[in-house]
Amino acid sequence: MTDLREWLPKAVDAIQAWESGFGEFEAHPSTEVPDSELASAFERLVERLADNYPYGHPRYVGQILKPPHPAAILGYVTAMLINPNNHALDGGPATAAMEKEVVSKLAAMFGLPQHLGHLTSSGTIANLEALWVARELHPGKKVAYSADAHYTHSRMCALIGVEGASIETDERGRMDLSALERALSSGDIGTVVATVGTTGLGSLDPLPEIVELARHHGARVHVDAAYGGFYALIADDSEDGVESGPFRALADADSIVVDPHKHGLQPYGCGAVLFRDPSVGRLYVHDSPYTYFSSTELHLGEISLECSRAGAAAAALWMTLEVLPLTDEGLGQVLRANRRGAIAWHELLGTSRSLVPYQAPELDIVSYFPRLPTLSAIAEASQELFVLAGSGAPVEQIHLATFNVTADAMGKRHDVTLDGEQGRILRSTVLKPESEYAIRGIHRRLEELAGENIAARL
Repeated sequence: MTDLREWLPKAVDAIQAWESGFGEFEAHPSTEVPDSELASAFERLVERLADNYPYGHPRYVGQILKPPHPAAILGYVTAMLINPNNHALDGGPATAAMEKEVVSKLAAMFGLPQHLGHLTSSGTIANLEALWVARELHPGKKVAYSADAHYTHSRMCALIGVEGASIETDERGRMDLSALERALSSGDIGTVVATVGTTGLGSLDPLPEIVELARHHGARVHVDAAYGGFYALIADDSEDGVESGPFRALADADSIVVDPHKHGLQPYGCGAVLFRDPSVGRLYVHDSPYTYFSSTELHLGEISLECSRAGAAAAALWMTLEVLPLTDEGLGQVLRANRRGAIAWHELLGTSRSLVPYQAPELDIVSYFPRLPTLSAIAEASQELFVLAGSGAPVEQIHLATFNVTADAMGKRHDVTLDGEQGRILRSTVLKPESEYAIRGIHRRLEELAGENIAARL
């Protein structure tokens, strides 16, 4: 494992050597603090940061959280010592060039023959930009998204004054094509949002068919691949790969969002938005009397709704892709480990006496619930197992997450007495390759806890 204690001092030395070339200057005393005060503040910071979960540990399989790759940390910290701003080229010429390079690599990963795009501070902002462009191109039209799409789509629609249309999902959590066709037939849908990797279950909307339907009805297609986009690297239908169809169709989408701060091993926040038609850049046209004066080249701020953005984020992603390129042999091997871990866990759940798999994982999210007869009992036992698993000595804790399901969704998948409109199950993300080695131990412990919980109920 890369030892950052060796590399981070090199970052400080390198930037100090670069700065010295501009000549010495006198530091102003207003920003100086005694080392004793800094040490005291640092001690308090470390104490406060202990109030966190062990996101980097293989037994943390809860939310979509994990530490960035050491290369990303080194790239970010090194650039942060300069603190470039990628809005205008004179604010960060080096990191702006890096941003254009990494965005081109993302576009190539999705098979886009041409593109316009940039990094963002999050997937939410990236989706906002894509829907804003959609609104400008189809004014007065609705935006359709699946009932299992990320909640930000409905919120962003409200923000930009566009009516959203929720499309029901099938028994695998994917957008229902018949329901979509009915909505498109009304003629008032301007954009369809397809999700390639829902953040709830990791489901893949049937993108090839969605593109075909949308084109037939004159609608745009925006793909929210914030969670699943990097799985394009292993979309080969192999045993430890993923279904290829939705990822091959990404090249036909009008816009795509992906979050490098998820499977791209980056620190928060680093999202990205890509447009297949570069001419949409005309929609961003604006003027600033003091900003775009240093170059006739395209400034990233000219194609972004955000202004100031950390150039360090671009440096971090650039550095990461230098050592883990966007290939099957590079970053793809990390994703294959995640995928193998999820598949292995699902198989273990299939033979469990105490736990039931909710549905098969399409990416690396595993969903399951205690083997009980009613939706309400399942919800209560799931919450209890969530608490029990994360309790006790730190070396024994397993950190999970829960997932709310409707009675309709459960009924589509399992023969359970639906004694309420809403239930709760367990959801785990096999987001770190190291978790592949820990799956059997994790499952064994949860099986034991679930068995004890069920026995106490019967």
